[in-house]
Amino acid sequence: MSVHADVLAPPAAPVDTSAVRLVKWLAGYALGRWQGLLAVLATMVGKIALDLLKPWPMKVLVDHGLNAQPLTPGLASIGAMLPGAATQQGLIAWSIAATVFLFLAAWAIGVAASYANISFGQRIVYDVASALFGHLQRLSLRFHHRQSVGDSIRRVTTDCGCVSVIVKDAALPFIAALVSFAAMFYVMWQMEPRLTLVSIAVAPWLVLVLRRYIAPMLERSYEQQDAEGRIYEVIERSLTALPVVQAFSREAACDQEFRTATGAAVDAALQSTLVGLKFKMLTGLGTAFGTAAIIWFGSQSVLDGRLTVGGILVFLAYLAALYGPLETLMYAPSTTQGAAGSARRVLEIFDTDREVDDRPQARRLARPAGHLRFEHVTFGYEPGRPTLHDIDLEIQPGETVAIVGPTGAGKSTLASLVARFHDPWQGRVTIDGIDLRDCELKSLRSQIALVLQEPFLFPVSIADNIAYARPQASRADIVAAAAAANAQAFIERLPQGYDTIIGERGATLSGGERQRLSIARAILKDAPILILDEPTSAIDAVTEASLLEAIERLRRGRTTIVIAHRMSTIASADWIIALEHGRIVDRGSQDELLRRGGVYARYYAMQSAPGAGHAE
Repeated sequence: MSVHADVLAPPAAPVDTSAVRLVKWLAGYALGRWQGLLAVLATMVGKIALDLLKPWPMKVLVDHGLNAQPLTPGLASIGAMLPGAATQQGLIAWSIAATVFLFLAAWAIGVAASYANISFGQRIVYDVASALFGHLQRLSLRFHHRQSVGDSIRRVTTDCGCVSVIVKDAALPFIAALVSFAAMFYVMWQMEPRLTLVSIAVAPWLVLVLRRYIAPMLERSYEQQDAEGRIYEVIERSLTALPVVQAFSREAACDQEFRTATGAAVDAALQSTLVGLKFKMLTGLGTAFGTAAIIWFGSQSVLDGRLTVGGILVFLAYLAALYGPLETLMYAPSTTQGAAGSARRVLEIFDTDREVDDRPQARRLARPAGHLRFEHVTFGYEPGRPTLHDIDLEIQPGETVAIVGPTGAGKSTLASLVARFHDPWQGRVTIDGIDLRDCELKSLRSQIALVLQEPFLFPVSIADNIAYARPQASRADIVAAAAAANAQAFIERLPQGYDTIIGERGATLSGGERQRLSIARAILKDAPILILDEPTSAIDAVTEASLLEAIERLRRGRTTIVIAHRMSTIASADWIIALEHGRIVDRGSQDELLRRGGVYARYYAMQSAPGAGHAE
């Protein structure tokens, strides 16, 4: 059957990291921390005010304290309020005192600004990281099968730092620089208009440099972040496969792969740094020429009597304060573009559709009877390559259906549609006549228990692992579930019993013990629908007998789908379906299928042949 055209995925659209998109995206996070934002803005305003005041004590000291020039009316009115300011010695003393005060005030404002910036920046970083982590958890399994775990970790733990760079180190300094630039320009214009015009003559040069380097800085930054992400991929892949790496003595090859990845990251970082240094060098060259011009023309103004020595000192101080904000205005886009490489990687995740999500009118699913139907279901992982073809299947409440077939036939894929890890391309899956897509996802999955071939356990206590699906369960319920799963005996032999902390993924337990805990977890969940995905394939025959007894208890009163190779697991099923190449090729009870002599009969014969044992 041909796949419907709407299942073909369109080409991925480029991620929008324009200034407008970044502002809209980050404004919500910044305003959500409005108290911290106000604290940062307050320290910025305080710093600007101090920058305006700093040069004036020096002017008073040089012009009026040392050269005995008469005070201007404004300074005279201030001096009248200060004891001893009427004498030269008094003016010198008050000038020094004002300089010390402004220095201490600037130091205090700096400390407050550092604290406010770090607090605000870290909080919004973690807000974005939390949102990204939540979004990642809700993306489809198909996305996570394609996406490296190490790369996803880096996007959450490192790339989210871009929000602090963009907001705290670029956007807010840009606003502060605009205010500071306007204030400095106004004061300088009042002092000497011609010198002020000379001082901003470098602006066109700075704009040209910015336009030349802004795009290369963005591209080099993204390449650097991407290369560093590949380091995480190598680490994650090697450490998760460590038993295989050691068994085949591939440590040296992994070392070389890591060195290659880090070498590429270093090269990318150097390229990014080189572009940034060129940009800063050319902007610094412009401001250096501007400062030289001001010194030349300012000196001529002093010689011509249009400006005092103190006045030129104040003007030069303001010039430095003017070029600081001007450079900030130029660097802000480059800083933003540098962080945009990380922002692009974060937005790539946020822009990824969940694929499986609640419909607007989705309803909560109460405990169902467990009547499942697959109505002409077609589904695949890659566009144009269906894994399941026109599956038509009905399972009555309380029935146990076994699914058999070769590896890659689509057995696990079929079961995954029941838990709605994926949605069909065509057709629908229903429970008690309700399309699964019309059910709230959380309520649907609360009605399904899973026991997988490789049980996943967490590095917490035995009790917490059993109660993972029901954290509020009492200790008595946990013990009862463990007893029903034939797990109580080995648990009681552990050093702390149910409070024993197990290793990562249950590494301190045997395969059979891990599977018993997985069955106990499913028993405690008490869901009406049960999916068993080859639960006994990785254990020996002796352990299998104990597990089959536990599975039999687990299945009672539940609609059960069993995916298995072993005949012992299949034997108690009410009926069996055989899959080949994603199609149902046989169905019926075991006796019926054996009489027909079809796919299942051949499969059974291979399993039952002398010496076959439990071969997969």
